[in-house]
Amino acid sequence: MNKYVSTPVRKRDAMSLVTGQPVYTSDLLPAHCLTVKLLRSPHASAVIKNIRTETAKKVPGIACILTWEDVPNVRFTQAGQTYPEPSPYDRLILDRRIRCEGDPIAIVAGETQQAVDTALRLIKVEYEVLEPLLDFTKALDNPILVHPEDDFKALCDVGADNKRNLCSCGINQDGDIEAELADCDIVIDQTYHTLSNSQAMMETFRTFTQLDAFGRLQVTSSTQVPFHVRRILSNALQIPKNRIRVIKPRIGGGFGAKQSAVSEVFPAIVTLKTGRPAVIEYTRTESMTNGSPRHEMQIHIRLGADKDGTIRAIDLHTLSNAGAYGEHGPTTVGLSGHKSIPLYGSVQSYRFQWDVVYTNTMSGGAYRGYGATQGIFALESAVNELAAKLNIDPTVLRSKNMVKQGKVMPAYYGEMLNSCTLDKCMEKAKAMIEWDKKYPAQQLDNGHIRSVGVAMAMQGSAIANVDIGSAEIRLTDEGFYILLIGATDMGTGCDTILAQIAADCLDCDLEHITVQGVDTDVSPYDCGSYASSTTYLTGMAVIKTCEEIRAKILSQGAAMLNCEQENAEFDGAVVRNLKDGTSVALSEIGYVSLSGKYPVVQACVSHTSPVSPPPFMVGIAEIDLDPETGKVELVDYAAAVDCGTVINTNLARVQTEGGLVQAIGMTLTENIQYTKKGNLINHSFMQYKIPTRLDVGRIQVEFESSYEPTGPFGAKSIGELVINTPAPAITNAIYNATGLNFRSLPITSEQIAMGLLKKQTNG
Repeated sequence: MNKYVSTPVRKRDAMSLVTGQPVYTSDLLPAHCLTVKLLRSPHASAVIKNIRTETAKKVPGIACILTWEDVPNVRFTQAGQTYPEPSPYDRLILDRRIRCEGDPIAIVAGETQQAVDTALRLIKVEYEVLEPLLDFTKALDNPILVHPEDDFKALCDVGADNKRNLCSCGINQDGDIEAELADCDIVIDQTYHTLSNSQAMMETFRTFTQLDAFGRLQVTSSTQVPFHVRRILSNALQIPKNRIRVIKPRIGGGFGAKQSAVSEVFPAIVTLKTGRPAVIEYTRTESMTNGSPRHEMQIHIRLGADKDGTIRAIDLHTLSNAGAYGEHGPTTVGLSGHKSIPLYGSVQSYRFQWDVVYTNTMSGGAYRGYGATQGIFALESAVNELAAKLNIDPTVLRSKNMVKQGKVMPAYYGEMLNSCTLDKCMEKAKAMIEWDKKYPAQQLDNGHIRSVGVAMAMQGSAIANVDIGSAEIRLTDEGFYILLIGATDMGTGCDTILAQIAADCLDCDLEHITVQGVDTDVSPYDCGSYASSTTYLTGMAVIKTCEEIRAKILSQGAAMLNCEQENAEFDGAVVRNLKDGTSVALSEIGYVSLSGKYPVVQACVSHTSPVSPPPFMVGIAEIDLDPETGKVELVDYAAAVDCGTVINTNLARVQTEGGLVQAIGMTLTENIQYTKKGNLINHSFMQYKIPTRLDVGRIQVEFESSYEPTGPFGAKSIGELVINTPAPAITNAIYNATGLNFRSLPITSEQIAMGLLKKQTNG
C-alpha cells in the first residue's frame, strides 16, 4: 500500500513561493552586477554595412560594447536537445546578416540600466535593407535565401538544405496510400493552419553569470535544460564544458520556451570579456519578439473512410515555419504526424510528409505539445468534418475507430500499446458534459446557441532511446535522505513528485527526503524537463536508485548485526535480524557510514527507455455563441485523462487545467500578425490576448487510470498531452452551432459573425 503515490501532496516549495521568498533567478543576483542589454535590429532582413560604437563607449559607467568583431565566429544552435542536436547549427552570437526583427546587433554592458540605455541610443548602425521572406508557403526554393552562408551545417541527417530554405524534410509511410484512398467511399481533403504562439510565462528569459574563485564561468539561469545549456555555451563561446557550471533556481514558467538557450550567451560573453558578474533580463516585448514560440504550421490532410464510418487512410503533409533559425524545427514537425495518426487504430495505410522552411520571421522553438498540438488540431478537425458529412455522432465515430490497448501502432514508431483507457475516457467525458442531452446544439431564449464539440489526443513519455533521467540518493548521519536530481522543476512540481516516489520506495516519511535542485557540478546528468519525460523517466531512475540504496542499507545493517544478509530485513526504519530479533536503526547506519568503519551509503542510477508510452485524453467543450456578434464563451470543458497511474492528483489536475487554458487562448484569442516589412505587431499583452480565469468558464478534470508497465508505479506523462484537445473541440462546437467550418486559428468573433452573415445572404 503506497503512502504518498496517488495522493494530493502539496508542492514542497508552495509556501516559499506564495510568501515571496527569494527563489527566482533575479532574486539571487550578486553584488555589482553589470546590466546587459542588446541593441536589436528594426529590420527583418538586412546586412550591417557599418556600426559605430565610439561615442557610446564614452558614456560613464559603460563596461563594454561588443559587436560581431568581438565574439567567436562559430555557428551553433540554441536548441536544448541531446547531442548531436537534430537542429542545424545556423546561428552566431552576433552576425552581420540580420534574419528577423530583433536580431541582436550589439551587446552593451554597464554599471546601471540608465547608462546602458543611453549607450544603446548612441550606437549608429548603417544597414543594407533587403526584401524579407515572410510567407512560409512560398519559402521553399524561393530566390530569397534566409541562410545563404557556406558554413551552415546540420549534425544529423534531417533533410536540411539552406540553399533551398529547407531546415528539414522527410517522409514516413506504411502501405499504399493512394490505392487505399481510391478505394474509400469518402475522402475529406482539407488544409488547416495554426499560427505561432507565445508561451507567455510570467518570468521572462533571464540569466546572470560570474567567475568563481577558480576562474570558471558560473551561469545561473531560468532554464529547463541546465546540462544542455552548458554544452550550448561551450559551443558558442569556444571554451571547454569543464570551465562552465550551470545552476537552475526556481523557474517562473517555461512551457518549452526555456528549452532553448535564449538569453544565456549574452551575459556569459560579457563576464568572460570583463571578469565581472553580468545579468540580462528580457523585457516582455523581447520575450515575445525574440523568444522561442510555437511553430506556425500548415497541414494538408486527406482522410479516407467507408460509408459506415470506418477510417481507413490518412495522408498528412505538414509545412512548418522554422522562422529565422532552426531551433527545434526538425523535431517539432515529427510530432504533428506521429502523435496524431496513431489515434486511429482502424487505419490500414498512412503517409506522413513534412517540410520545415526558413523565413524572416521570429524563429520557433519548443512549446507544450511540441508539434502534436498543431497536428491533432488538423486531424481531429478533419475527423469532425467526416462525422458531419456522414451524419454520425463524432463521439461514436471515434469510438468505432480509436486505437485500443494491445495494438501495434505503425505511425508511432511501431510501438506496442501496453496501456490505454481512451475508450473509457470517451465515455467519462461524455457523461461529465452530458453529451447525449446537448449534442449537437440548442437554441436559447436569448437567441444564443449552446453547442458541444469533441476531440481526443495522445502524446508521448520522453524520447525513446534518447532521453536519460538520473537520480542520486545519499543517506545522512541522522537517517534521512538527500535526493539529487538533474531534472528541472519548472513549476510542475517534479521535485515533489520524485520525493513522493522515493518516500514510498524507501518506506519513510516524505519529510525525510530532501530534494536538491539542478547544479551541473553536483547533480547527476539529466537531459532536462521536456518531452514529457520527468515523471516517467526520472521517476524510474529514482525507483532504481532506491532499490540500490536499500540493498546497501540492508547489507550494512546486517554487517552491524553480525548476521547474513538473507537473514535480515529493512522496513524503512530499522534493519532487523530475523533470527534473534535484534535491530539497528537507520540513523545508526547513517552515523557509522560516515565514521570510516563502514562505506558511505549512497547510490546513483540513470534510466532510459526503449519505448515512449503515450498518455491519452478526451476533451469536450460546451460553448455559448452569440450569432449576432459571433462572440464565443466557453461555458464548460470536460477533460478525461489517461496518464497511467496518477502520482499526485492535485498536481495532475492543475497541469490539465493549465494546458487547457493555454489551448483555449490559442483557439480564440492569440493572433500573431506582422507588418509588410516583417515587424511583429502583437508584442505585448495589450495586443496579444491570453485568457484569464474569467474567459474559460468551468473546467472539469477526471482521470481514467491505466497501468503502464514501463513507468514508475504504472505512470505515464501528462504535461504536454493536456494542451491538445481544446482547439479541435471548440472548433467542432462552433461548427455545431453555426454550420461553419473554420480551419485556421485563432477563430475570431468577427470571422464567425461575417461567416454567418455570408451564409444568410447566400440563403
